[in-house]
Amino acid sequence: MDVITLVGDCGEPYSKMLGIDLEEGDTAWAKWLLASILYAKPIREESATKTYKAFEAAGLADARSIVDAGWDRLVEILDKGGYTRYDFSTADRLLEIFGSLLKNYGGSLRRLYDSSADGRDLERRIVGLGKGIGPVTVSVFLRDMRRVWPKARPQLTPRIKKSAEALGIRDVTGYADKHGLDVTELETALHRYSRALSGAKGPKCLRR
Repeated sequence: MDVITLVGDCGEPYSKMLGIDLEEGDTAWAKWLLASILYAKPIREESATKTYKAFEAAGLADARSIVDAGWDRLVEILDKGGYTRYDFSTADRLLEIFGSLLKNYGGSLRRLYDSSADGRDLERRIVGLGKGIGPVTVSVFLRDMRRVWPKARPQLTPRIKKSAEALGIRDVTGYADKHGLDVTELETALHRYSRALSGAKGPKCLRR
């Protein structure tokens, strides 16, 4: 697999694919946090995308609306998007995470970011929003957010590490710099490529 071709075919960041412009600030950041939580689960990309769009179509894409919707409504949306395997637990976690964001930061991710002393503190605060946020969710979220958050220093997920190793890439950031690639696009492409390595049905970008 040629890495340059892989990035060209599969490197579109998830936030951009969803039409979320992270330059717009808090409103867009809340949408991306929601999407990141969905994508972090071991579920097909298409299902996570469909579920996010179901939330957006229902007007449930910010802390207040998600909390006000309540558990039953969240489960209904999750089921509509095909997230049935994780519907109950994800509804619990969404209520906890966005409820914590409301309680501790007034629903504002900008306030969370501004309160962070550095990259490590930023990750600690994101994880602190709820038990539904682990290292993979933090990495998925910050991978795109580093374009607008200078303190964002996401760690590579196991999936990305596996793909990089398979393609002979020892230093992902160094490889991106050397070949003039956007590191976010490279990591996104490696994430998508990992599905092919696992034997699962690969994303559409690998089926051309």
